[in-house]
Amino acid sequence: KKTFSRSHHLESHMITHTGERNFQCSVCNKSFGRRLILTIHMRTHTGEKPHKCDVCDKTFSLFSNLAKHKLVHSGEKTHQCSVCMKLFSEKNNVKRHMRIHTGEKPYKCDVCDKAFAGSGDLTRHKRTHTGEKPYQCTVCEKLFRHQANLRTHMRIHTGEKPYKCDICDKAFIQLGELKRHKIIHTGDEPYQCTLCEKSFRQKGALTTHMRT
Repeated sequence: KKTFSRSHHLESHMITHTGERNFQCSVCNKSFGRRLILTIHMRTHTGEKPHKCDVCDKTFSLFSNLAKHKLVHSGEKTHQCSVCMKLFSEKNNVKRHMRIHTGEKPYKCDVCDKAFAGSGDLTRHKRTHTGEKPYQCTVCEKLFRHQANLRTHMRIHTGEKPYKCDICDKAFIQLGELKRHKIIHTGDEPYQCTLCEKSFRQKGALTTHMRT
């Protein structure tokens, strides 16, 4: 026999047996057994996110989601992949990671039938069909399909160059620029003509050569 120290805890517990739902959402008419659950549900309509991370100021509608998020900052990783033993901070991240091993791609584009391992990958892909560019630069108002592209673009305005050559200390906005620069130091010529086997340091030089 289950017992409770407070009467309202007993009342809440009894709802699990009676199925009674007296608290109704005024927006979508969905009903709930407890007022607290209704309050949480209402945040899906209002967009309210009262739980704030004290490290990065990101906000969440549920405290449990905030608790999971804070693992990102603490570096704590308690969930392990059973195949490659890689560690993750959240269980859902393990599930997504496992698709690398299984090849599962459950998220399918309804336009071209291309499939993806993650829902976010599908969302980003669909913008190639819709032309949607939801990320806007606050300085020049240029639009981008992907948030990562906006972040890179913003460095033009801020002057930030996070990718630094460890040989001459020259810095670059993008990782690709640093890789191309380092060929100057290494002398590598990774771009080879398929006709005469002549090699080039830069892809553009190979393209020009192929036209001749």
